[in-house]
Amino acid sequence: MRGGSRNPSSERERGGGRGGGGERERERERERERERERERERERERERERVRKREIERERERERERERETEREREREREGQRETGGGIEYERVSERKNRRGGEREIERKRVAEREKRERERERERERERERERERERGRERERERERGGGRGGREKEREREREREREREREREREREREKRERERETEREREIERERERERERERDRERERGDRGEREREREERERERERERERERERGSEREEKTEEEAIDR
Repeated sequence: MRGGSRNPSSERERGGGRGGGGERERERERERERERERERERERERERERVRKREIERERERERERERETEREREREREGQRETGGGIEYERVSERKNRRGGEREIERKRVAEREKRERERERERERERERERERERGRERERERERGGGRGGREKEREREREREREREREREREREREKRERERETEREREIERERERERERERDRERERGDRGEREREREERERERERERERERERGSEREEKTEEEAIDR
């Protein structure tokens, strides 16, 4: 016993004993660091999701404001028609409406372009996240190689690689599905814009018919007024004839 005895427990705490305890502790620390990194990535993803939701809500509010402005314009047009009964003021209101319709069309195009840019930025962010996940998988493979060795370790690594490939394929499928849904939404937005244009054209045709009807009514009114004037003229002539006849009868008597 002279020469002392070693304490295995103390050596493991210090990282001794052929380095096994120290290596396990380093591995646990690396695992904790990976978990912290995953948590940071989840937090970044949550923040990106919050930003997307805020942008969507702002866009909805802008759309509601455009709807309110459209309704206010319709009310101003109705008020102008009530006050003037048509005519020149109606034409002015229609002209203002057409001009604002063109402005709304420009605004719709700006919004569509802004949405397109946002979708492209989101796709780029998603590609960057995928690259980051790939880098993380590469780091994980490197750690596995450091820990691994032997036939069993290589087989496990191959199985993990196959699983990673399956996960990448699932992610690519999800990305294709997202792009498909986005294209469908874009197509639906285009259809809605076209439907709105058609409604505007129909309203313009209605206004044109209304102007034509007003012109026809005006011509009919003028014709009736001329007919009444002719009738009054004939009545005056008959009155003159009666007066002349009365005078002649008086002379004969």
